[in-house]
Amino acid sequence: MAGKPATPALFVTLSSALLLAACANQAATDRAVMAQSALVGMPEPQLLSCAGVPNRTSSRDGVDYFTYFRPGSYGSAGPSVGLGIGGGSSSGVGVGVGFGIPVFTGGGSASESCEATFVLRNGAVEQLRYNTRSGYVGACEPIVRNCLPQS
Repeated sequence: MAGKPATPALFVTLSSALLLAACANQAATDRAVMAQSALVGMPEPQLLSCAGVPNRTSSRDGVDYFTYFRPGSYGSAGPSVGLGIGGGSSSGVGVGVGFGIPVFTGGGSASESCEATFVLRNGAVEQLRYNTRSGYVGACEPIVRNCLPQS
C-alpha cells in the first residue's frame, strides 16, 4: 500500500545490516593495527610466503622496503539507478525502478586503497607502515590478513 509506514521487521533488518557492516569495518581496522606489532620480527621468507611478492622493493643503508598496494574499487561511488523485472506477484510479473545511495564511502569504505610498507633490517620485519588517502587503516587488512595468526 502506498503511504504505509515501514514495518518494524524492515527497520530491524536494515539496522542489523548497517551494524554488521560497521562491525566488519572495525574488525578489519583492529586486525590491521594488530599486524603492525604482531608482524615485527617476522623473517623475510615467511613474509614473502604469507604476503606474496611485493609490488615494489627498495634498499637503502642496509634496510629493505617491501611495499604492497591494494587498489580501491573503480567506478563511481555516487547514487545509482537500476531497473528490474521480476515475477512472483499475484499478476505474475512486475517491473520496478530502484534508486541506490552508497552507505559506506570515504573513510571506512571497502573501496579505500592502501599502501603497506614493511621495513626489514637484518632479514626481519622491523616496522609496518600504512598509507591511505583517508587514514582508514582497515583497508590495509587484506594485505596482512594471511600473515596474522588464525583465531
